[in-house]
Amino acid sequence: MAHREPNAELERLHRETRWTLRQFAQEVNRLGTQRGTPLRYREPSVHQWLNGHMPKEDVRPLILEALARKLGRPITHSEAGFPQPPAESSSYLSGTAEGLLDLGRRDMDPSRRSVLGAGLFSVALTVPNWPDVMGRMEAVHKGKVQRIGMPDVQSVIAMTERLSDLDDQFGGRTARPLAAAYMVNAVVPYLRADAPEHVRKAMMAAASDLSYLTGYMAVDEGVHGIAQRYYLKALELAGAAEDHLTYCTTLRGMSVQAVDLGHSAEALRLADAAAAASPQAGPRMRAFLAGQQAHAAAQEGDDRTALRCLNEAEVAMEKAESQSKTFGSYNPSSLAYHVGQVRYELGDVAGSIASLKESDKLRPTVFRRTSVRYLSMLAERQLQVGHLEAACETWGRVLDVYPLVQSGQCDRSISAMYSRLRPHLKNSAARDLFERGRLVTPARLLPR
Repeated sequence: MAHREPNAELERLHRETRWTLRQFAQEVNRLGTQRGTPLRYREPSVHQWLNGHMPKEDVRPLILEALARKLGRPITHSEAGFPQPPAESSSYLSGTAEGLLDLGRRDMDPSRRSVLGAGLFSVALTVPNWPDVMGRMEAVHKGKVQRIGMPDVQSVIAMTERLSDLDDQFGGRTARPLAAAYMVNAVVPYLRADAPEHVRKAMMAAASDLSYLTGYMAVDEGVHGIAQRYYLKALELAGAAEDHLTYCTTLRGMSVQAVDLGHSAEALRLADAAAAASPQAGPRMRAFLAGQQAHAAAQEGDDRTALRCLNEAEVAMEKAESQSKTFGSYNPSSLAYHVGQVRYELGDVAGSIASLKESDKLRPTVFRRTSVRYLSMLAERQLQVGHLEAACETWGRVLDVYPLVQSGQCDRSISAMYSRLRPHLKNSAARDLFERGRLVTPARLLPR
């Protein structure tokens, strides 16, 4: 029988975490649950890994991610004593069109969405800097399938706008399969087609925007690993097209994803990178970026930076609103939401409630998913300060809109409503709301 050598690299990382064997196993199990593949590892399994038994291939990314989250830095396979994975996408600048094609094909068919790590957010993700991707035309390989022109670019832009409208009104579960199918059947062939340089750059910019939107919809559904892959493709394409706007918007979107998952340090890093990469940003864009910086900094506990960025956002928004009204972009409702989030992170729950009410008053009714999410947040905070009847009234408004939206985020908000109402069912308002909710909630989400 061959003698196994202990995995000295993994042992060194384990000592650095100061975890017990049980804590190590629990973290891996927790990430498995987040990915959608629950695991039941215990101390003996970790002991075997440290003694040289190689973990299963699909578990190794979870081990690396657990270590990365604990230690605050990316951990490679070799650093943990694991063999290198297959070169699926070893270079983020190679095969952008092919990567989009593969990602879209898996995503457009629900039966093929079992991508390794599909639902797992990674803090160890390597995000390309602007100089690394700017003008890198080799990121998309030219083909001779057809020749495209600006009308084809305009068609992609128009379709992305329609998909965004569908997402706002009906949720990502409705629009994302359509976006993935359009990416596979139209956009990737356009990226491979022959075209004049200005058309190719315009097409890559349009494709970048669509990839960003599809990633945003994946976040809505809770498949955070897939969302990150779409975001990375959006960064590559934006760089190749020299499209600063979409590059910065995507970094900000990645920060929003991170802060909503509680990864404040990563969220602040991404928000700062977005702000730093934005050249001569106009006032609305500056407010857009500074508002997210403020939220991430507040969650990280950096009160001074949070308040400074929030003030920058408010000043920029005031200037932007005095110049023009832009429906659908970052607007006073969005800023009021960020003010509410900063106040909440700084411990001012009552102030956050007031800001969320202001955000609701300013929000166009077309943004149904946002209404469900933010009104649910408002109700939870009203309940937190003891205003049960007010919370029930707000949740009642949520139930008015919820049946119209197909959204993972909204589903999670409704599930949270049931768990928070359960201790208060002796109250008639809470009991009536609980029963009303059962009439419009899918059976899989109902409390048991």
